[in-house]
Amino acid sequence: MSAHVAHLTSATFDETINAADNLVVVDFWAEWCGPCKMIAPILDDIAVEKAGVISIAKVNVDTEPDLAMRFDVMSIPTMIVFKNGVPAKRIVGAKGKAQLLADFTDLL
Repeated sequence: MSAHVAHLTSATFDETINAADNLVVVDFWAEWCGPCKMIAPILDDIAVEKAGVISIAKVNVDTEPDLAMRFDVMSIPTMIVFKNGVPAKRIVGAKGKAQLLADFTDLL
């Protein structure tokens, strides 16, 4: 995984999200999820290209089930976009880079 992507836990989630001054895209994923593995390099690219504008973070639903339940994540990959510390958009399923960037643009 990229050094540009944060890995969040229950202990770090709220502090990280609330301290961000840009969009934070939280990817809820698992090791066994094929589509999650497909979008991981795309999210890494976005983290590098949009640094300072969009931050990417990941939550492993197997190790952090309380966060998955808190945000009603029923299927993965699910990406929740946080703006000013609150969920602003939910994206379920794998998408290509152009589609994801288009989904994020209306929140910038």
